[in-house]
Amino acid sequence: MNGIPQTGAAPAPEQKKKFLFVSLESLSGDLAWQVLKEGNEVKAYIKAKSDADVYDGFLTKVESWEEHTDWADIVVFDDVEFGPAADRLRKKGKLVVGGTKYTDELEMDREFGQTELKKYGVNILPHWQFSNYDEAVDFIKNNPDRYVFKPSGNTPSGGKGLLFIANEEDGKDLLALLEQNKTLWQKKNPVFQLQKYISGVEIAVGAFFNGKDFIYPINVNFEHKRIFPGDIGPMSGEMGTLMFWSGPNRLFKQTLEKMRQPLAESGYAGYVDINCIVNGKGIYPLEWTCRFGFPTIQIQEEGIVMPMGEMLLKLAAGEQFELKTKKGFQIGVRILVPTYFAKEKDTMTVETYRDLPILFKRPAGLEGIHIEDIKSDNGVWRIAGSSGVLLVVTGSGSTVAEARRQAYFRIQNVMIPSMFYRVDIGLRWGEDSDKLQTWGYLDTSN
Repeated sequence: MNGIPQTGAAPAPEQKKKFLFVSLESLSGDLAWQVLKEGNEVKAYIKAKSDADVYDGFLTKVESWEEHTDWADIVVFDDVEFGPAADRLRKKGKLVVGGTKYTDELEMDREFGQTELKKYGVNILPHWQFSNYDEAVDFIKNNPDRYVFKPSGNTPSGGKGLLFIANEEDGKDLLALLEQNKTLWQKKNPVFQLQKYISGVEIAVGAFFNGKDFIYPINVNFEHKRIFPGDIGPMSGEMGTLMFWSGPNRLFKQTLEKMRQPLAESGYAGYVDINCIVNGKGIYPLEWTCRFGFPTIQIQEEGIVMPMGEMLLKLAAGEQFELKTKKGFQIGVRILVPTYFAKEKDTMTVETYRDLPILFKRPAGLEGIHIEDIKSDNGVWRIAGSSGVLLVVTGSGSTVAEARRQAYFRIQNVMIPSMFYRVDIGLRWGEDSDKLQTWGYLDTSN
């Protein structure tokens, strides 16, 4: 039972490349670390001051990413808001994975994202955008119904819990929430959307895009956003995901595939995903993700069997290639500590867990262990930053049950004081898959 030394780098490729990862928060460190282990050079920039020590000992970090673009062979932006900068670099001939001004707007401006889907023939749910909470209150009073409250813009990972799904058919629970919080939320979330609630299976379809076209196979995934098992508690950024790779299916053809033209016109290179609710009556897109998902990308690393650096280079260069992936299913489970619940100024909780070691019963068995907000101190992994989100543990299998067994077996190797995680990732698959097969959304035959 010991700390684990830094894993040795994989054999260097014939010609190593220089990768510059650019982040608002500490999100893509595991991907960057994987690219480094493949034998490439990597530098990373993280804007958030609260993440100053995250990835220490794993990655070389820089204070200003702009000063290192000439050094880099490829620049990887892992979040929205960098679209205009990415556009400028592409125009200069730089290889870039990341957003564009257009794709940033698709994700950050919910109204725009829905309007574009409708423009290109994708069915959408009724929705209304507001920048005034009193107007939203009056709207619900005059149009009683069940709605979903969704902040617009680039919500930081810690603020995902503000999304609220009404339980009352007349929306009175949401109405009370808005009336009590409107003064506070006007400052924190000045622009928001009310979307008509619809029941069904929540499912996302995504694919990598090379600036011209989609790369196959596509990715079908099922997010688990609530903090606690049984979908109880506040919304998180994400607590775990079940996924599999597929040929173009009906779900993809009726949603993401229809957006090929505008994505190509914008020059987007990276991962793009649409989260939907589906039922026997149709497919209803909820929101865009025009960047890597987290922990989606860590779980995709479990399922992709080609070097991640090679894949990123091919995407940025506009190459058409087949993504090499495992068959079956992949599961990812996030491991957190109570720092996650600390308020902004609750430094006591943050400092209680900061620097605590992450230990392993089997230090030689780290397959499926992916880093998040941690650092390496002379080979010992320790808690870093203030998010409380520490690891993603993944597993694969020919069935969902096999993938679950592997992921949760690997979790038993991890020892962190007060760590917690969901124990039910992927358990909905039995019921959900029956519905999806009945409705025909996973059919790839036409």
